[in-house]
Amino acid sequence: MALPTTPSPGSRVIVTGAAGGMGRAITAHLAEAGCRLALCDLVTVDDLAPSVAAQVIHQARLDLADTAAVADGVGALVESLGGCDAVVGNAGVVDTLHRAERFPLDAWERDLTVNLTGQFAVVQAAFPALANSGNGRVVLVSSTAAETGLPGQAAYTASKAGLVGFARTLAVEWASHGIRCNVVMPGMIDTPKVQALTADVRARMAEAIPLGEFGLPGHVAGTIAYLLSPAAAYLTGTTVRVDGGWGLNNRSLARG
Repeated sequence: MALPTTPSPGSRVIVTGAAGGMGRAITAHLAEAGCRLALCDLVTVDDLAPSVAAQVIHQARLDLADTAAVADGVGALVESLGGCDAVVGNAGVVDTLHRAERFPLDAWERDLTVNLTGQFAVVQAAFPALANSGNGRVVLVSSTAAETGLPGQAAYTASKAGLVGFARTLAVEWASHGIRCNVVMPGMIDTPKVQALTADVRARMAEAIPLGEFGLPGHVAGTIAYLLSPAAAYLTGTTVRVDGGWGLNNRSLARG
């Protein structure tokens, strides 16, 4: 019997980082699947399509850098949904560009607080509801930079690599509670930040991708939706790359 490859309608899902380009795509995709959504970010999203807004039960302004406020914030999101079946940890910052020897310590600490510690705090606060679900899911959004490195972004790469180890640990620790924990690792995705780059920079970036083009936010959102589906119930501790082959060695010694 074929298992559904989208989340079960009515699934109660918390999405962090919902206001960005990736977050909006995730929200729209899960809403289309019939999920009931609670969103959080630094700002609320006021221009959702009516069909998407109909599935959004609650929105909250939540700064993951303020880890002391996360537990109460997540508690309010869980209460609004009447429980929680899944958490999609999509929040992240990548605002500081410095070589490691000049990287400001306060910037390092902020990036790790939002990208790693904040996600930890969200998932930890959601644990009782996820365990009570009986089929809880956690999907954390990392980056191919976690594996390849990214000059100038030591804190970002360290934080995104940390998410992978964190998810694998959760996969083992929480398996007895029926909770699956996986990671999605996007590569070069055509978000507003990428669209703001010059045409020359975009062209050079695309040349480094074996498939020759940027991914779409919908590619990432679709992968997340699959990981929340019944078909993915036997996946846990897994990292799924959505990168068009970006992380592969595409330098060939062959001629022609």
